[in-house]
Amino acid sequence: MKLFALTLMKVPDESVQRLQESIAAAVWDSYKQNAVIDLKQDKICSVIEVNGVMPRFQLDKRMDALLQKVSEKVADWIISDKEEELLKALILKEFDYKQENDISSILSYYRQMLHMERTDESWEQRELVLHRKEKIRLSIYTFMQENTVLNIDGFMKFRLNEYREELREMAEYAIDEFLMDQQYREFISLLQYFVYIQEAKIPLAHLIHKGGNEFLLLNEEMEKIDTTGDTTLTIEMLEKDINFEDVIVSTLISVSPQLIYIHTRDPDVQIIQTIKQIFENRVEICEYCRLCQNLDRSAASDYNKG
Repeated sequence: MKLFALTLMKVPDESVQRLQESIAAAVWDSYKQNAVIDLKQDKICSVIEVNGVMPRFQLDKRMDALLQKVSEKVADWIISDKEEELLKALILKEFDYKQENDISSILSYYRQMLHMERTDESWEQRELVLHRKEKIRLSIYTFMQENTVLNIDGFMKFRLNEYREELREMAEYAIDEFLMDQQYREFISLLQYFVYIQEAKIPLAHLIHKGGNEFLLLNEEMEKIDTTGDTTLTIEMLEKDINFEDVIVSTLISVSPQLIYIHTRDPDVQIIQTIKQIFENRVEICEYCRLCQNLDRSAASDYNKG
């Protein structure tokens, strides 16, 4: 007795196998050996067919439980194995990106977003991927209650309109991130050019990361470098905002040191990475000098006073 069949068009064998194995697990949980799963393949399509073994098979409440499980497995498979393919098609057709490098970069932002959704501890982030999955699962379950053949490609194309709209929003987000990154890179390239054509005005500058968002800029004589009247530079760290580092970067470019020593316990801070990009081989990260020791003692003293 045929229970249902899932049809997949031109899907790689390893992807078909993943879906087949998850469907087989769902079938076993519901009917054990009273139902069997069969895979039929040709050059065009693959068909995963589930049949009840007569006369042992009984069409009872377990069938509804099986459809629930199968719809969940198919939803998982669509997100893991087909979602990126669907997103790429959207980027090509609706956003008119043709260059493979651009498409690859845009998809990398989608992967970052997907990874954040799956691993972020906040309820809001994890809810996003669960919400997409539930929309797909419910649509498939509703369809399979009345139909025994599910063509997954056709179903994604014609039935999952709300899901495809969410994918469109994800594509827009990834493209926005891509364009922002392009602007940032162009900004960095422009500053690199300014540094390249400018002759050094002072031999050395010390950029001291005092902790948090506080920096101090000193010349080779350990004298404070004027930064429009404020020698301690407090910067609001806004990720990928090309304005947050303007004060330090513009000061360093204007004084044009031959060498910049950066004293920090956190070399991965965005502004430090940006300065390294702009000034390239003119930057050295201090590993721990007397100046750093003094800063540590000063910080400890301030902490004890507080």
